[in-house]
Amino acid sequence: STVQITHAHNTVSNFKRFHGRAFNDPFVQKEKEKLSYDLVPMKNGGVGVKVMYMDEEHIFSVEQISAMLLTKLKETAESNLKKPVTDCVISVLGTAFDPFLGGRNFDGKLVDYFCAEIKSKYKLDPKTKVRALLRLYQECEKLKKLMSSNSTDIPLNIECFMNDTDVSGKLNRSQFEELCADLLQRIEMPLLSLMEQTQLKVEDVNAVEIVGGATRIPAVKERIAKFFGKDVSTTLNADEAIARGCALQCAILSPAFKVREFSVTDATPFPISLLWNTEAEDTEGVHEVFSRNHAAPFSKVLTFYRKGPFELEAFYSDPNGVPYPESKIGRYVIQNVAAQKDGEKSKVKVKVRVNTHGIFSVSTASMVEPVKSEECEDVSVETEVEAQDQRPIENFSDKNIQQENSEAGTQSQVQTDGQQTSQSPPSSEPPSEENKIPDVKKTNEKKGDQPPEAKKPKIKVKNVELPIEANLVWQLGKDLLNMYIETEGKMIMQDKLEKERNDAKNAVEEYVYEFRDKLSGPYEKFVCEKDLQGFSALLAETEGWLYEEGEDEAKQVYVEKLEDLKKLGTPIEMRYQEAEERPRLLQELGHRLQYYATIAGEFRNKDEKYIHIDEMEMMKVEKCVSEVVEWMNNAVSAQAKKSLDQDPAVHSSEIKAKLQELNNVCEPVVTQPKPKVDSPKEENPLSEQSDYKTEDMGEDDKNSEMPQQNGECHPSDQNTINMDLD
Repeated sequence: STVQITHAHNTVSNFKRFHGRAFNDPFVQKEKEKLSYDLVPMKNGGVGVKVMYMDEEHIFSVEQISAMLLTKLKETAESNLKKPVTDCVISVLGTAFDPFLGGRNFDGKLVDYFCAEIKSKYKLDPKTKVRALLRLYQECEKLKKLMSSNSTDIPLNIECFMNDTDVSGKLNRSQFEELCADLLQRIEMPLLSLMEQTQLKVEDVNAVEIVGGATRIPAVKERIAKFFGKDVSTTLNADEAIARGCALQCAILSPAFKVREFSVTDATPFPISLLWNTEAEDTEGVHEVFSRNHAAPFSKVLTFYRKGPFELEAFYSDPNGVPYPESKIGRYVIQNVAAQKDGEKSKVKVKVRVNTHGIFSVSTASMVEPVKSEECEDVSVETEVEAQDQRPIENFSDKNIQQENSEAGTQSQVQTDGQQTSQSPPSSEPPSEENKIPDVKKTNEKKGDQPPEAKKPKIKVKNVELPIEANLVWQLGKDLLNMYIETEGKMIMQDKLEKERNDAKNAVEEYVYEFRDKLSGPYEKFVCEKDLQGFSALLAETEGWLYEEGEDEAKQVYVEKLEDLKKLGTPIEMRYQEAEERPRLLQELGHRLQYYATIAGEFRNKDEKYIHIDEMEMMKVEKCVSEVVEWMNNAVSAQAKKSLDQDPAVHSSEIKAKLQELNNVCEPVVTQPKPKVDSPKEENPLSEQSDYKTEDMGEDDKNSEMPQQNGECHPSDQNTINMDLD
């Protein structure tokens, strides 16, 4: 972008790959040569970025730079959504990938090619000038996109590239594919790894969807299509697929949205193992707790038997398969472990977890202690059956550890041995009997055939939480993390203040340009020649000040400058607005006066529409109309004596007030409804009906007793609507 070229040394980009790496990592040193900004080592050996912030040199860690980016994205999202944003979803890498292969690598091949050509043809070395190199990267990216849709020669032209020299070149798709032959060969390796992990054959794959900007390169499409033996699909937007997926995941996680149910099971891409020292000092125990592609989030509980504190070390089982030089995750010391009172080893349960973010941790540890009978009333205890045939899920060489599995998302209490869910990997070992609930039906069947067994002794136990000391590799300590959070908060506040300062400065600049244009346009008639010259001079002076000594002033200075300008500008603007509104309002007032005067005249002429109105009320209308007419005539006369560059004799607000006053007095009077007149009633409306009814019914029918249902009339009785029914 233009900003990146203009502020090349202070614009940070392409830093994501530096996470989790030391400054002296060969990869970092190689990438360092391609960057426009400076990388420096941090105190902890990590990667730092040196930039100028608030006119001072600062060094920020890669984590801090990432936080700044997320903060900016948060502000952008809040601005578009018009509501606060508190959570986000960040995309992660797939289960098979080449982290060092992407569109930027193809751009790099083009840049190297044209650097050599420019050096040979123009005797210029773009790599010696950061801005020139960045411009070349931008043009090469455009060239790459054009070659994806055209197989002919595509020109490259850059004006004033270096030393006011224009450079040009050309390349076609065939040459591009030759340059990138080594990159294209690397496409197949992740695909082979993926098929090996899933244990699928190419024939088992029904469809292949490709996303990402680099998939537009025809050679990339051809390699993937050739591997799977079928055409690839590009129905998804190549650039927005990740963002759309994140948006969908946000909707799934948010309680504010209701979406169609999706079953999403994440996976752990790298196997994780634990290493510990046994009580025999010359031996070590090791176990892979999470295999490759193990379901995540997920928790497991490991049971150790120890007499004192012990240490666990977590690491990636396959260091060569991890795209980082450091395979260690961290060391965890389980503290406050002590032997039982009888000198036996204590049972210690350690819960390890890969959370929903894919982060491994030793989350909790607890020691199981027997409880005396007199203590049972005061402490929370659990009952444990000591079964002779009890066997752990997995046995190890030192026989001091056993494992329990639990699906992530369950509560944090210790899970029952052998409980597995659909996501847990199958286990060939028989489950433990600890806390196992017996089958009631089978128990009842056995009771009738076998003599009652003696009750097994029960031991009351309690779980004592143990502190864990975590020493994490490349993860920020609490003190450093808190310091970074505090620093980020200060920078957010500083950005807010800087934005307010820039807004105040821009307001002055905008006022100068806008008012200067209007003074030679619509405002020209509303200012006298003397005031026009003085105000124009002040605007020109303010413009010069903005680009010289006023370039970097405090917010309050700009606020005061704007106030000084408005002291002269606001009266001019007011006269213009008054001249625009006053004729319309006077016309509206005149129409209303004519309307009420007409009604008063019709009243005097005994018009039936208004004859019902009281004469005293109508006299109020006539008086109000007369007074407002007089006021309007005086106002129009006074305004006619004023020129446009003078303040008006009557303001639009006064006309609005008079119009409101007129309506308040007159409208309730002239809109009075006529009184309702009742129509005359007919005398004895039922007399004739009763005679008619008597003749129709006859004497016998009157005296007969007919059974009737409640509320039901005879269907032939036409006058039932006038009868009272009980």
